[in-house]
Amino acid sequence: MKKLVTISREYGSGGRIVGRLIAEKLGVPFYDKEIIDMAVEKSGLSREIVETAELRAKSSFSYSLSSAMNFGEGMMSEPVSVNEKLFITQFDVINQIGDTGEGVIVGRCADCILKDMPGVTNIFIYAELADRIKRCIDTYGIPEEKAKETVMTYDKARANYYNYHTCQKWGHFSNYNLAINSSYISEEQAANLIVEYINTRSYK
Repeated sequence: MKKLVTISREYGSGGRIVGRLIAEKLGVPFYDKEIIDMAVEKSGLSREIVETAELRAKSSFSYSLSSAMNFGEGMMSEPVSVNEKLFITQFDVINQIGDTGEGVIVGRCADCILKDMPGVTNIFIYAELADRIKRCIDTYGIPEEKAKETVMTYDKARANYYNYHTCQKWGHFSNYNLAINSSYISEEQAANLIVEYINTRSYK
């Protein structure tokens, strides 16, 4: 059994909570805000820039995962932008985590960055829109009149960030080993199902 897991999630689906529960059940490190800490230290960029990178994602992103890989091989001759530098930094941090062979990583294109690493399990957590809106109001404290807009804004930003950095489609089933609709199952139950899948799946 491998203990390296990535969690991609729709906003308001509870994916971060599920990811933390999985890490606890597997007895491995959990990486979410921790990646921000590591990226800030490694890049020298401000915490605000690192924290808001995904939300600031626009469809004009032209920087891709292949560019980050080439950068490491000295194949880029043009100066990189702040967004490019940040992505390269997070790319390196996630690969370092991957090299340890264990951990649960939330978001940040980790499923694509680690796709060639043997034994990684990529999970996508989604939920019905009404349930995600309710979570925003009840759990995140977002005003009811702004909840739906917030959900849609974050989802669009995550899709843009992922699509333009990886040249893949965010949320597409082919990117993941398992997808779970959290509207019909508790976070604890979702984590248990995912751990059972990790324990019983075959590894190539």
